[in-house]
Amino acid sequence: MNRPRRIQFGGVGVLLLAFATSLAAAQETPPAGPAQDSSSKADKPNKKKYSHLNDFLVRGTVFNEKALSFPEVELRLRKEGDKKFKWETYTNSRGEFAVRVPQGSNYEILVHVKGFADQTRTVEAKGGGNEETLVFRMQPIAGDAK
Repeated sequence: MNRPRRIQFGGVGVLLLAFATSLAAAQETPPAGPAQDSSSKADKPNKKKYSHLNDFLVRGTVFNEKALSFPEVELRLRKEGDKKFKWETYTNSRGEFAVRVPQGSNYEILVHVKGFADQTRTVEAKGGGNEETLVFRMQPIAGDAK
């Protein structure tokens, strides 16, 4: 084992020697952490991670009757034929939204905001691309005082 060289500059040489010795000791010892037992890993089921690599992206913008961006509009998505909505989001401050859904189905999108007529669209996510861009123009309900 090589012995560290001592540099004499007053008390600095002792400090450098102590630092070099502690650095060498830290490299030899394994890092302290929770002990891992191989049997504990075997007891846990292998959880498959979901990859968004093949997801379909539904994105778009919602405008009000004056052609201004419409924030905080509720959008709900479900597979065509399903009763319950599975995905839900709101538009951001610029009236934009984006939702990832699995490919291979058609999806119904419901756009809802109080005082405006609901709008529904169907998006085909079966193939030929991996995203769809939509634009919604909300119309106020007739007779509704704003």
